[in-house]
Amino acid sequence: MSSLPPSRSLPPAAAPRHGPAAPAPSVPGVSPGTTATARPASRVSARPVRLALCLAPLLLAAGWAVANRPVVYEGVRRLIAADPGWLLAGAGLTCLTWVAASCARQGALPDRVPPGLLLASQFAAGAANHALPAGLGAHAVTLRFLRGRGVPLERATASIGLYSLARSTAKTLVLLVFLAVSPASRRLGDLVPDGRLLVPLAAVAGGAAAVAGVLLTVVRPLRRPVTGLLRSALADVRVVHSRPCRVIALWGGAVAMPLVQAGTLACVGASLGLGLPWEQVVLAHLAAGTAAGAVPAPGGLAVDAALVWTLVTFGAGPTVATATVIGYRVLSDWVPLLPGALVLSVLIRAEVL
Repeated sequence: MSSLPPSRSLPPAAAPRHGPAAPAPSVPGVSPGTTATARPASRVSARPVRLALCLAPLLLAAGWAVANRPVVYEGVRRLIAADPGWLLAGAGLTCLTWVAASCARQGALPDRVPPGLLLASQFAAGAANHALPAGLGAHAVTLRFLRGRGVPLERATASIGLYSLARSTAKTLVLLVFLAVSPASRRLGDLVPDGRLLVPLAAVAGGAAAVAGVLLTVVRPLRRPVTGLLRSALADVRVVHSRPCRVIALWGGAVAMPLVQAGTLACVGASLGLGLPWEQVVLAHLAAGTAAGAVPAPGGLAVDAALVWTLVTFGAGPTVATATVIGYRVLSDWVPLLPGALVLSVLIRAEVL
């Protein structure tokens, strides 16, 4: 019998691929478990920040309620005894707000997106607005939705900019119309700040514009994406305004949104016996939203304070004005908050967002 050839040992390069993993190289001053625990630690540290952002509107509202206990108590008592028919009408107008927002969102985008999912995303975006100020929560949800539908990032961002511009422009035009028609517009002169306050505000706005211009001129990595975004935005504006259906959806939805929101406020006021004509209530809502919309306060707290002040200036009592604003906020924000959060969670789990 021939003897078997002697077994040769494998070289290190021919070692089995499925063997135990080689230990990671040690770094001086860093323990082996530090890398594994770095991500969970960052996530844990970010949770208090998100929780603080979500609770900030509630804490501010609670502080204001404690400081104005008699007014809030009387306002809540009036709200409990309000006419349910008018409150139901206000709830219906609140639902139309999301329809108008969906129309404006679709009108600002050349691409067609599923209308049902778009409406669901706008309903969920209302819950996100309670965590971030100045509508950033709704814009973030919409951006994720558009990206999930295959819309390029530049086009999705440009559509959000066009939506914001159309909404602010339409609201200003509606306000100017009511200022020209309503005789109560003379009382708004008491709410306009004097020149001593307007000068520093204009200086801050001019300084911010100057800094932005210098940054775009000097920093080349910043100039390139901004230039590309502007080019995409201008191209999409031309495409959108060349289609009549997109123009009607964009500007019709932008005009309808402030009117529907003001209609909700008028319905709540009618249920409580506010005692103001509906055109004055609409004018108060438009004026307060325009004056306080620039204040980056989560949950619309600055708008609510300005709205109470404007209603009182038009002749309403402080108690009933406070009750009207509380009822308006309950119908438009607080009641849809939990369903909106649930819809947002469902959309995330279904990978729509």
